[in-house]
Amino acid sequence: MSEIQSLISAINEFRDERNWRQYHNPKDLAISISIEAAELLEDFQWIDSEEALKKNQENIREEIADVLIYSLMLCSDLELDVKEIVEEKIVKNGRKYPVE
Repeated sequence: MSEIQSLISAINEFRDERNWRQYHNPKDLAISISIEAAELLEDFQWIDSEEALKKNQENIREEIADVLIYSLMLCSDLELDVKEIVEEKIVKNGRKYPVE
């Protein structure tokens, strides 16, 4: 089992133990990703990156984790292979933005 799949399994186990899957449809997971990303942005609002990292490092870590957790749950629920879709996007971006 890959490290990513192991993470997804741990996330899904945590969710299933609490019977939360019923609330985690694709639309609501996408909304949750956006909300958590906005919370991450709040840590950087009105200050430069260096100050934000100094003042908010723990919360930044937690918000990044939340974004990743919801993203991995969504991939799992949609039966998407995380490694595959990321690699495909890198290739696509490489064609769109070639090194000059």
